[in-house]
Amino acid sequence: MTTDFDVIVYGATGYTGRLVAEYIAQTYPTGVRWAMAGRSLTKLEEVRREMGIGADVPLITANADDPSSLRAMCERTDVVISTVGPYQLYGSDLVAACAATGTAYVDLCGEPAWMRQMIDAHEAEAKRTGARIVFSCGFDSIPFDLGVLTLQEAAIERFDRPAPRVKCRVRTMKGTFSGGTAASLKATLAAAARDPSLVPLLASPFALTPGHKGPHQPTGLIPEFDNAIDAWVAPFVMAPINTKNVHRTNFLLAQRYGADFVYDEMVVTGLGEMGKAAAEALTKLNPFADDKGPKPGEGPSKEEREAGHYDVLFIGLMPDGTRIDAVVTGDRDPGYGSTSKMLAESALCLVRDVEGDGGIWTPGALMGGALRERLIANAGLTFTAG
Repeated sequence: MTTDFDVIVYGATGYTGRLVAEYIAQTYPTGVRWAMAGRSLTKLEEVRREMGIGADVPLITANADDPSSLRAMCERTDVVISTVGPYQLYGSDLVAACAATGTAYVDLCGEPAWMRQMIDAHEAEAKRTGARIVFSCGFDSIPFDLGVLTLQEAAIERFDRPAPRVKCRVRTMKGTFSGGTAASLKATLAAAARDPSLVPLLASPFALTPGHKGPHQPTGLIPEFDNAIDAWVAPFVMAPINTKNVHRTNFLLAQRYGADFVYDEMVVTGLGEMGKAAAEALTKLNPFADDKGPKPGEGPSKEEREAGHYDVLFIGLMPDGTRIDAVVTGDRDPGYGSTSKMLAESALCLVRDVEGDGGIWTPGALMGGALRERLIANAGLTFTAG
């Protein structure tokens, strides 16, 4: 069935939604049929004008509180980009609508308990209708998901088998976490307080692999000296979601990384006593403990976004001690500038580059190398292995 649009940006009046819309307008001035959606037509008109987006880009009203409006929106497009979080508060009906209508869906979710609830509730329907639903298409978790995929492809090519142990080490990262990330974490903690059955999902690295439990995984919760890089490392705030997505990719790819696959993520703090002190201090720090960061809908200036960057090392350790590395870099701040580009390119990858069965996927399992090539070509990311 022919739709009106390739892509609809839902939540286009929010901070990240505006960035996604701006990116599509500037990067794809022609050739992409797209629209901006949100709950207020007046606000959509205002944002379209402020962003310098042409008046020929259609505007669609849809509201998270009105399932019929969400379904009507889904029926008009090939893929919906959702930037309306926290998803556990505002996203469930949209996922249900996409699953029911066979519409593809991408978001930037980092809420694993909600993601598992959506898998349990809607994966069967998505498989029936052909809806390709892909969570976590921002900084959590594309650089990590595709970073491990890149390393394992290189390991299989070189050693004829995947690396059973992979360490992810965030070497540099400049930029702020999004207000949506903080709001999502607070909503997740509140949900767990109301429903203690969610706590095991939040704690388990295999929360997104129903029916599968792999080997014991490192917790990554205490500072340590990592002999693989001769430096101190500390807990990485995004590891609880990224590790779950990486294990789901392995699950969806029929254990391509091996049934014995072990993975963790930590941030590099430096050498010697200074590195140790920094690791210990970072371990005690909660970046979401106060309200000084951006609120949902707020974010850094364009100059601050463009000054951001990140560099992530992946170390694959083979059983005989042989090592293989991969590196992922991004040219914008992770929470906003880079995330908005990754989200847009993920949607276009679904439209243009990959087919695949319906279901609830990860970026690595469904889009893999096709998305990686798009991000290299258009979104300022690099992926190297060797």
